[in-house]
Amino acid sequence: MVLEVVSNESKNEEESLNKCLEDLNVNLNEVYYYTEAAEGGLFSKKKYTTYMTTKYAVKEYVKNFLSDLAKNMNTSFNTEVNESEGVISAIIVTDNNAVLIGKDGSTLSAIQTILRQAIRNFGNFGIKVNLDVAGYKAKKERNLAYEVKKIAKEVIKTKVDAKLDPMNSYERRIVHTVLADFKNIETKSEGEEPNRYTVIKYKESEQE
Repeated sequence: MVLEVVSNESKNEEESLNKCLEDLNVNLNEVYYYTEAAEGGLFSKKKYTTYMTTKYAVKEYVKNFLSDLAKNMNTSFNTEVNESEGVISAIIVTDNNAVLIGKDGSTLSAIQTILRQAIRNFGNFGIKVNLDVAGYKAKKERNLAYEVKKIAKEVIKTKVDAKLDPMNSYERRIVHTVLADFKNIETKSEGEEPNRYTVIKYKESEQE
């Protein structure tokens, strides 16, 4: 399985980018890309190399990756892959969701990590991949958001900080995002992996 990537070198960054778009016959909103600059020598100018792949190609790569995974696991499942705001989302539906999810989502997390690394091997595109099985992660996110909002309201009421149970980086990011706009609340991650946790802190407003 190979992800199609084109590259072009130029003395001008914009020209390098436009050459890649021309080669792929696409618009800028249809691609992932990054540009590397190389310093010129004594008698040569700085050079720019742009690397580019299409969002369509990445989606197809993810579909094929998961199809091969199903074959290796001697199972079958349906996969829906979409792209929105720079994030590739893949939802798997199978007759045996528990096997792919694993205890507390451990298998699902491992598959997502391997998939992200596989894509990263083709270049530093910064592509974000979100893998889910039958809405397991989406439901878990909703439940987590609901719980931390309740805790935050209690912190505001009592002005007593709350220390949450250890979470992985993805779950901690959800906590930070959900509570980012809460007045009188700030969140901070503390501790060392794998026992790193988030503290929901009361914060005095400027008027107080």
